[in-house]
Amino acid sequence: MFLHFAAPRPPRGHRPTRRSPRTAIYQIERGPRARRASARTARLREQHTRHKHYHSQGSKDGGGERQDANSDFGRKYKLDDKELGTGAFSTVVLATSKAEGAQKVAVKCIRKTPDLKKEDVDSLHEEVAVLRSVEHPNIVKLHDFFEEKKMYYMVIELMEGGELFERIVKKTFYNEMDARGLVRILLDALAYLHGRGIVHRDLKPENLLLKSPFNDFDIKLADFGFAKKVEGKSLDTQCGTPGYVAPEILKGKKYGTAVDMWSCGVIIYILLGGYPPFHDDNHAILYRKIKAADYAFDPQYWDQVSDDAKDLIRKMLMVDPDKRLTASQALRHPWFLVGDHELVSRNLVKTLDTMRKFNARRKFRGTVKGIILSNKLAKGTLF
Repeated sequence: MFLHFAAPRPPRGHRPTRRSPRTAIYQIERGPRARRASARTARLREQHTRHKHYHSQGSKDGGGERQDANSDFGRKYKLDDKELGTGAFSTVVLATSKAEGAQKVAVKCIRKTPDLKKEDVDSLHEEVAVLRSVEHPNIVKLHDFFEEKKMYYMVIELMEGGELFERIVKKTFYNEMDARGLVRILLDALAYLHGRGIVHRDLKPENLLLKSPFNDFDIKLADFGFAKKVEGKSLDTQCGTPGYVAPEILKGKKYGTAVDMWSCGVIIYILLGGYPPFHDDNHAILYRKIKAADYAFDPQYWDQVSDDAKDLIRKMLMVDPDKRLTASQALRHPWFLVGDHELVSRNLVKTLDTMRKFNARRKFRGTVKGIILSNKLAKGTLF
């Protein structure tokens, strides 16, 4: 069986459009406008580049010009010279608290410019409001937020361990018990969020981070730029990441927290099989597969995985969101009752080899931060 691990490319007609200071989004357009290049489009494409995730990626000048030592922010924190990442509107910089203990933090510095429109600022405030409302050991913490004359500052928990998948592919041994431990942590965080009426809307491997370089299970869910308070199925914005987005979003239907459970099902599939359930360079084909839940457990990669684990995935990758497991239900699935000794014996070394290929291609292609599809194309007639 041929497996193509490349992350899907933006299809013809996609171009970046503004959503928030944190990310680039893709909006499907047709006709001459979709083909016209502009300086604004080129500038916004910079948001497509990585600026994740509050762990060190190199050292650049990060401090002086972004900080007024006499401001509210400047009295509490000192920006260091290590730049952790950049986007079109923001720069993430290492900083040190001036309080006792001199805690190291990551600070997202967002400059107030004419390019930063009201909708961007509204999105930023919504992200801050969501993060301020949560307190969970497996959700990245927002320490502080400052709005000053020239800048916004988001002071965020420093994640020094990098991405979870990067850690996994460096392992020499990996078994189903390891994978189950990771899944339990993710589901527990989702149960917490959904119980408070919060949907993340952009679950993917890049948003699962490790607090420490030394602890494989101190995982934090990050990047709440698409997170939203929701009651029932009241949302209709088409956002997410190709390959992880739920079918009801692609069909233009109203949706709620169940979209996170679909994305979580995709992540569990990758953790156990090493490759994504839905993969195609052509977005039209990819989305058709997602809307039909067209995937399989190929024996070459799945023979060593337990039937209980595969059953959990099937019940999360249900096209009908009403039939999809909730996070609380998933935590009560029989897979979590299987003895550790049985799952330890299920060696996933073949999964590791496959995941390394998937991860290398994912990193090489870069991350498409998100997609947003125009409403007029979203009424179930997208493709």
